[in-house]
Amino acid sequence: MYDNIYSKYFINTIMDIIRIGIADDHKIFRKGVILSMRHYTNLDFVLEAENGEDLLAKIPEHMPDIILCDLKMPIKDGIECTKAITKLYPNIRVIIVTMYEDDRFVGHLMDCGAAGYLLKSTEPSEIFKAIGDVRRTGFYLSPFVNRILIKKNYSKQKFNPSLSVEAVLSEREKEVLLLVCMEFTATEIAAKMFISSRTVEAIKDRLMERFGVKNSVGLVFYAMKNRLLE
Repeated sequence: MYDNIYSKYFINTIMDIIRIGIADDHKIFRKGVILSMRHYTNLDFVLEAENGEDLLAKIPEHMPDIILCDLKMPIKDGIECTKAITKLYPNIRVIIVTMYEDDRFVGHLMDCGAAGYLLKSTEPSEIFKAIGDVRRTGFYLSPFVNRILIKKNYSKQKFNPSLSVEAVLSEREKEVLLLVCMEFTATEIAAKMFISSRTVEAIKDRLMERFGVKNSVGLVFYAMKNRLLE
């Protein structure tokens, strides 16, 4: 049911075909992903690559919108590819799809420019959701990634809280920010905090204006970068 609802919504809101590339050194995995996504008719798999070098060589000819990229590949790995693609093709977004459930890779790949990080155990419906979010917002933050970012407070910066934004956040604002980072909707946040959805949206709008970001994804990254959730 979720699959069908999201599919209809996505196809109705994104009318153009999304060109997809997939890079993985296991042919059976590549073919399996493509086969499992065949009923999403607005996805067009235009590129297959068996390693990082092969991927980078094929991009100019096929120019995908989004690339599903394995992390560990021969010749050039997913980290090298993400860095190169981000630099050479800033309009192409990379979603890492890997078997490595390692906290250390997530923050590093996001820092390298990855738009999302999925495990190979991910259901096709979530891969489709990730593609949709990346297409619309530029990022996909799965619950898995969110938990890691919150746990590790993903940041390379030291935060000095003297006259910082943190010092002027109210307890209600902090609670809303935390729940946004945990991917709760405005309606769900309102129910948890016993306030109206309109109040939640007003708090989110106030935080986005204060932080200088445009959406919930921006709020999450700002909060992580500035260690607002400690």
